[in-house]
Parts: sequence; structure tokens; C-alpha cells
Amino acid sequence: MATDDVNLAERSGSLVESHKGYDPRIIFFYFVLAALLLTLAGGLAYQQLFKTGDYHERERLQNQRRVLVPGPRGNVYDRHGQLLVGNRPRFTVTLYLDELRSEIYSEYLRSRKAYRATGDKDLPTDTQLRQIARVIVVQRYLDQVNRITRRAERIDGKDLESHFLSRRLLPYSLIADLAPEEYARLIERLPIRSPLQVYTTSARYYPNGSAAAHTLGYVGTNSNVSAEDFPGEDLKTTTMRGTIGEAGLEKQFDPLLQGEAGGTIYRVDKDGYKVNPPLEKRLPVQGQNLTTSLDLALQRAAEEAIGDQTGAAVALDVATGEVLVLASKPDYNLAEFRKPGTIADIEARHAWNNLAVNGFWPPGSSFKILTSIAGLRRGSFAPDEAITTCTGTTRIAGHPFFCSNGLGHHGDVLLRDAIAQSCDIYFNYAGILITAEAMAAEARRFHLDRRTGIELPGENNRMLIPDPEWKKRVKSEAWFPGDSALMAMGQGFVVVSPLQMACFAASVARNEVFTQPTLVHQENRPPQHTEAIGLTTAQRAALIEGMEGCLLPPKGTARNLTMVESLRVPGIRIAGKTGTAQKTVTKDGKTGTINYAWFICFAPVENPQIAMAVAIEGDTIGEEFGGGFHAGPVASAVLKKYFAQKNRPAPLLPPVRMN
Repeated sequence: MATDDVNLAERSGSLVESHKGYDPRIIFFYFVLAALLLTLAGGLAYQQLFKTGDYHERERLQNQRRVLVPGPRGNVYDRHGQLLVGNRPRFTVTLYLDELRSEIYSEYLRSRKAYRATGDKDLPTDTQLRQIARVIVVQRYLDQVNRITRRAERIDGKDLESHFLSRRLLPYSLIADLAPEEYARLIERLPIRSPLQVYTTSARYYPNGSAAAHTLGYVGTNSNVSAEDFPGEDLKTTTMRGTIGEAGLEKQFDPLLQGEAGGTIYRVDKDGYKVNPPLEKRLPVQGQNLTTSLDLALQRAAEEAIGDQTGAAVALDVATGEVLVLASKPDYNLAEFRKPGTIADIEARHAWNNLAVNGFWPPGSSFKILTSIAGLRRGSFAPDEAITTCTGTTRIAGHPFFCSNGLGHHGDVLLRDAIAQSCDIYFNYAGILITAEAMAAEARRFHLDRRTGIELPGENNRMLIPDPEWKKRVKSEAWFPGDSALMAMGQGFVVVSPLQMACFAASVARNEVFTQPTLVHQENRPPQHTEAIGLTTAQRAALIEGMEGCLLPPKGTARNLTMVESLRVPGIRIAGKTGTAQKTVTKDGKTGTINYAWFICFAPVENPQIAMAVAIEGDTIGEEFGGGFHAGPVASAVLKKYFAQKNRPAPLLPPVRMN
């Protein structure tokens, strides 16, 4: 018995000892569990401590939206502060869709119930039902506006859906441009808390209609508005449409005129509607103003004088090169530019082209001033030398040439009379004596072979100063004496623009070779100075006497400007030169020549202040069309206005009251 008890005790002790030991397999799982718990704790700590910024950023990108509003454009003025281009208020009826959520949802439920009641198996989808509900509700509000404004506008479903999907933060535009009387009625009758509101923006305003239309230019719609230094570039951004310059000064100075955009950052709910108040807001700022060199009164005088003709007029300040007039006809009314049918009308009248800058025509006898300078500088003739006898006709290299000015029998004419009476025979022979190369070199010295560099987009380079090398290269033909005879009188292959000839006239007035035109006015702008022409005192005196004689009776080709009372500029001595050039054209199935009438001038002779070039295109084949009688009166109208303003007495100031 005792032995059994002892064995039992030993076995029990052995069993107890075995349960007190540690199984390695269990210990392994302890470590695995601990590692998993540590990994979980580390992951939670990482997400909570290190990824918090990422989650906040994702939340920000999902819950915030940015709206950009373009700033108004700067104004454009003439040199005297007259407004040429400004901004006017534009009243737009808008509807805030975020205030209609419950109403749209109720309409959606009604529409769904009504469709289901029909028993039709081909029912609209849920998305289509929501679209239908939006159109019904928005049209309901538009009908309110229609009753007040007496319109009959209808909602464009596609436009509404596009706005809802991509521009939901912005109010939806129902009527884009209200008339003033419509605006007054709406303001009076719309409830203050209505989701319908009248939103005021700015639109370009052209108070002078078609005046300087080609120079001022126009704007188009700009959807790429950006706001510098405004936060939220990474947010989903909605932009209200702005404007961008598309032509003329509006395009050339667009960076200056563009306003600084404003912006707002909103929180949005799960449906994409904004939650007020905004998180950030910056008001738009108007662009900088531009003061041009144009003189509105002179511009109007030029355009009225050209009238319904096709042509251009350019006037420059002789000393500074500032452009006083840049007129081109036909033109278009900037104030009515966006009306239906306007574009087609402009195209039908060929009114797009700015003929003052890009009208390239043979200059005719106005080029004889350049020929005279080239001959005098080269020593081809002297002022008091009769190089030929004008009997009205001559032959050069077997070809007949005619003198079409005056009676055509100028006899042994000298330079000053050849200029005043525009003797073709004299200049035909002068061209041969000078040579084409020398005339071309002189023309290039005056920059007649290149763009002027005026601050307007799209100045073409279709001007042409030919020479024998050019003719051989381009036409594969030799240069003949007759080519030189034609070139000397501004015919043949010579082609220039009115702006170039105005710069030429200003340069001759200053006794220099180049004038840089500018459309930007600067108070106290210093005078331009370029290379001197290089004539002696006697040579220049003969040249200017000839140009002044052009306007004097009995034989000056522009004598009507002093003989006709309505054209006379009282008390002002004018140096000028007429020109008539021909071009072969085909019109209405008939081929023949049309004339271009030119007149260049500067005044006063003793102290030149203003220089001009006028070019008028004839519209009838074979019609007589002379510079003195068709282009001269345009220059006269501008000069009369210019000197009337110069001589106008200063306004009397009211007396100062002493206390």
C-alpha cells in the first residue's frame, strides 16, 4: 500500500512538473501576436500623427472651390483726355440655382409620379427626370422676368445642363444684356429675397461709334482668366468670362488694359453647392488706362472729309512723331459691332483692312519729292538747271511718255516749278539721270522699304522699293530706262502706305531722314532727331519753294486749297505735293485703270508742326481722279481744325474771390 502511494505521488509530481514548463510553440505565437499589435499600433500612429496633413489636404480639395472674376479693362483716351474707349454697366438677370434645391427636388418627385402614372414602359431615366425638373423650375422663374420685361425668352436645356455640371457655383444667366428700361422695371418689381437677381458687370463702351475704329480695335471673350498671387490654384476653379483684345490698340496693349482678376474660395456641400460665408475673397481691380496720341477732333474731321470714299489719312506731330490722325475708310461702328449681321456687312464693304497702315498703293507724283532729294544729293541736276524741255510728250528708249499735268507744255522748267506744277517730263528725265539704284538707295534711307514699327498688330510688309537687281530676281527681266522714268514719278513697281508717306513728309519737314510714328501720348515728349537729309541751304530752299508753290495759283496742282474759300487755311503757309497714280484692275468684267489721289504736306512752312498724307482710291475705271481735287480737301479739313485749336484763346478763369 505504501509502495503504491509512493508511485502515485511520483507520477503526480511528474505531471505537475510537466504543466509548469513552457511550450516553445506557444511562445512563438506570443511573439507573432505582439508583432501584429505593434504593427497595428504603429500604423494607427502613422495615420494619426503623420498622415493627418494629407487627409486635411484631400478634404480641402474635395470640399473647397475657387471662383475667379475678371477685372474691368482700363480706359483709352485721346491726347486731350477725351474718352475713346471705356466701360459701361451691363445688367444681366441671373438665377442662383443653389437656392432652388428643394424646389427642383419637389418638381422631380412630381414629374416622376406623373410619368409613372401614365403606365408607359419607356420612361425617362432618373438623370433625365432631374434634368427635366431643373428646366421646368428655371423656366418658371424666367417667365416671371418675361412678364416684367415683356419678353418671350425660353430656356435652352443644353445650356442649363452644361452650366449645372461645370459652373454650378456661379449664378445662371437668364438674360445677358438688359435695356435700361428693363433694368429699371426689374429692380422695382423683383422681391429682395428672390433667387432672381440683376447682376452688374462691365462691357466695352465706344462713345464715338466708328471714330478711329481700326486703330482702337475690339475685344472678344476670354475664358482663360487667371488671378496672380491668389491662393487655391490647386482647387477646382470656375471662371467668369472676361475679355481679351483681338484687334488694334485693344490687342496691342492688352496686358496693360487687362484688369486684375478677383477671386472667392467657397466651401461646398456634398451636392456641389456653395456654403456661405466664403473662406477667402479678393475684389477685382480695373486695368491701367492708356492715353493715345490721337486727337479726336482731327480724327473726326478726317473721317468726315473722306466720307463714303475708300481711302486713308494720317497726320503726325512733326517734332515727336506722335500720330494725331489715323483714319481709314470704309470703317465700322464699334458700338454696334456685336449686333447680328454686322460682321457680314463689314465683309461685304471690305471694311476690315486698316488702309492707313496696310493700304499699299503706288504714290504717284508725291514720290517726286524723294526723286528731287536723290537728284540734288547725287548732283544729277542743280535747282536752277533745266534738264529738259517739256512740250507735253517725249520718247524714252522708243516709248512715248506724256505730261498729264497742267497744259502739258511747261517748257524749260526748273526744279521748283517742276515740283509745283508736277511736270512729268522733267521727272522722267530726272529718273534716268539719277539712276534707279540711287533713287532706291534714297528711298531706303527714308525707310520707305520697311515697316514703320507703329504700335499696332499686323502691319504688313507689302511696301516695295524696286531696283534692277530686284526686277531680275523676281521677274527675271532686265531694267529698262522706262522703268527709271516711271519710278521717278512714283509709278511702275513702287508701292508704299499712307503711314509711310506721312512719316516721309514729317521727315522732310524736320530736314531729317526718318520719323518713328507712335500712338502713345507722352507729355513733354522730346523731339525726334535722326540723320540730316544732307541738302545745301539753296537746294532745300528750292525744294520747299516748289512744295509751297504746289498750293499757289495760277499753276500749282493744289491751288484749289488757296483759291477756294472753304478749303483755305487762313494765315498758314503750307508745303505740299499732289500725286495721281494708276493701277490696272478688272471690275464688273471690265479691265482698265483706276486712279489713286495722293496729297502729302506739312505746315507751317516756317516752323513745321503737323505733317500729313492722304490717299483716296478711285472707284470707277477711267475716271479722272487727281490728288489736288480729291485728296487735298481732306488734308485741308484736318489742317483747318488743327490750327483753329492751336489759335483758340485759353478759357477765362473765374475771378478768385478774396475773403
